[in-house]
Amino acid sequence: MRLTVATPFALVVERDGVEHVRAEDASGSFGLLERHADFVTALGPSVVTWRGGGGGQGHCVVRSGILAMRGGREVSIAAPEAVIGDDLEELERRVVAELGALRAEEAASRAEAQRVEIAVIRRMLGYLRGERQARGGEL
Repeated sequence: MRLTVATPFALVVERDGVEHVRAEDASGSFGLLERHADFVTALGPSVVTWRGGGGGQGHCVVRSGILAMRGGREVSIAAPEAVIGDDLEELERRVVAELGALRAEEAASRAEAQRVEIAVIRRMLGYLRGERQARGGEL
């Protein structure tokens, strides 16, 4: 089989000779073998695992996505984000680190948005109280 995993920015996985693909959707974990019927499902957070003809395995973590099996020989996954790795433990460490960095970035963005919102509200209150002159550099 041929396996492809793509994000809007990159082709993350492109493998031929894949014998087995395992992923997880809302109904649970499932596997796909060659000649499987055409199949489409929405993936939640999932570790996609595949096994090649030589017995080697690969893994890819997707936060969400759409998996499609076509023609019994092609598995395609479109995901907003995907992280690939051969070692599950190392992949877990990378994903946890990236999630931590993403959470910190989101928290900083929220704090900045709140700061701007408070400054706008203060300025509006000043105008409503009769302070007609805008104070420079407060935003």
